[in-house]
Amino acid sequence: MNILVSACLLGLDCRYCGTGKYLKELEDLKEDFQFIPVCPEQLGGLSTPRSPVELSDGRAINKEGEDCTEQFQKGGEEACKLADYFACKAAVLKANSPSCGYGQIYDGSFQGKLIKGDGITAGMLAKKGLRIYTENNLEELKRVSSAKAVNTPEGER
Repeated sequence: MNILVSACLLGLDCRYCGTGKYLKELEDLKEDFQFIPVCPEQLGGLSTPRSPVELSDGRAINKEGEDCTEQFQKGGEEACKLADYFACKAAVLKANSPSCGYGQIYDGSFQGKLIKGDGITAGMLAKKGLRIYTENNLEELKRVSSAKAVNTPEGER
């Protein structure tokens, strides 16, 4: 099964600060899933590195007060195109991100406070029916992977 994965979690240096956030736990899953790397912020036209962005009243605003909503929307749309093209049923996204956060995101104050909510891309992908995982609930995807391995005859993986 194909899964979209935040490129930063695969170690690509695409985060706002110019680094990756390699998630070693993904190595356990790469035999059962085909990872499709995606960075919605880059797909939307933002540079790396870039100013931090948080969501405030549905808008993506950077630390300097500039509105980046258009780029975030475009990146989400492009990520959705990739999900369609590769027939992805799930995504592993970077927690708390204004693009990829799922379930909670930063509150827009740039004070490190989390609130209930979804990033722009995560919301779009969830609306399309993709199951969203983050590094905070990766154990759920590991259980799916284990069940698949048990229930799939050899040769069909």
